[in-house]
Amino acid sequence: MSTWNVDASHTTVSFVVKHMMVTKVRGTFSDIEGKIEGDPENFENAKVTFRVGVDSIDTKNEDRDNHLRSADFFDVENHPNMTFESKKIEKVGDNQYKLTGDLTIRGTTKETTFDVEYLGKGTNPWGVEVVGFEARATISRKEFGLTWNQALETGGVLVSDDVKIEIDLEANPA
Repeated sequence: MSTWNVDASHTTVSFVVKHMMVTKVRGTFSDIEGKIEGDPENFENAKVTFRVGVDSIDTKNEDRDNHLRSADFFDVENHPNMTFESKKIEKVGDNQYKLTGDLTIRGTTKETTFDVEYLGKGTNPWGVEVVGFEARATISRKEFGLTWNQALETGGVLVSDDVKIEIDLEANPA
């Protein structure tokens, strides 16, 4: 069985959440690490683990980032990491998979399924083989204890419950 490590410098973990019911806020995390154990071209037999350091959040607004780090949201002092550990991978089409596993945010673990596309394999300019994947999921932030919100005078809320998670991943042989 081969092992592939996530290349953090060529991987983006991001999220999108609706703001004020009319626009979207995007953010990224830079402290990431992960591992794929198995053959990326026979992905349904692989095991995937991932860790994101929540303190590395960046929404291009320092005040908002600090609020997201606080106990109102991620509570990074008590829950510094988000993690994912796969339980099942199902092939649903050519290079298309359903990746199901345990996602833990703020100490709460929920089974979550990502839609994954295997993008292929190549060799970088330094002769290292790399593989690429895209993964997408939508979660309810309230299910993970991220319940802070504010009602708007015009109706609705400041932050939507649904959060889209987007991962663009490159991995190298361990």
